[in-house]
Amino acid sequence: QVQLVESGGGLVQPGGSLRLSCAASGSIFSRNTMGWYRQAPGKQRELVATINSIDTTNYVDSVQGRFTISRGNAKNTVYLQMNSLKPEDTAVYYCYFRAWGSTNDNWGQGTQVTVSS
Repeated sequence: QVQLVESGGGLVQPGGSLRLSCAASGSIFSRNTMGWYRQAPGKQRELVATINSIDTTNYVDSVQGRFTISRGNAKNTVYLQMNSLKPEDTAVYYCYFRAWGSTNDNWGQGTQVTVSS
């Protein structure tokens, strides 16, 4: 099993920035995809961004150009730099991990991001 711990959420004004961090531990495979999902109250969880073992990235259209996902020097960490935040970005953000060849997702506990003036 993989344990994921997120940090970096908080309250920010529209146009502001936050940087989310996720650290993975446990049964880590060298080939994997990590990323971020988010879920607003009463809404479905949606993919925000992913990054795989060769640093290929993927973003939902609504955050393209504003958010950047990256890995740390230690490949068990992933970050989400969120710039030009909008109220619509308000959600609980969840880190996830999927080993190469697996169909099972591993989820963090989530960190709240609130964008409000």
